[in-house]
Amino acid sequence: MARYPELPLIFFSRSAASDEEKRRELYNLVQQWGASLINELDFRDIEVEATPSTNIFSVVTTTDIGRPKAGDIAYSASAGQFRGYVSVATTAAWYNLGGV
Repeated sequence: MARYPELPLIFFSRSAASDEEKRRELYNLVQQWGASLINELDFRDIEVEATPSTNIFSVVTTTDIGRPKAGDIAYSASAGQFRGYVSVATTAAWYNLGGV
């Protein structure tokens, strides 16, 4: 699970450092935070995309589903049962799931 970085707390002392140096320091801190956040979001996106999805449809016939994906499940009203879409190698088809 992605852990999002916290925006750093920044306290500037009233030292002799110029305003330009303070702005540069703030810019660098925010830039580092942004890079860390982007890295975590990219990691999260990779995890989400790698997770197989399952959609459950309710249709008259499974042919009503235009572009099924492996793992999709549909209740076919005409067949009166649930069907699962399987895609292995060159074979892709709807199969009855359990029951009578």
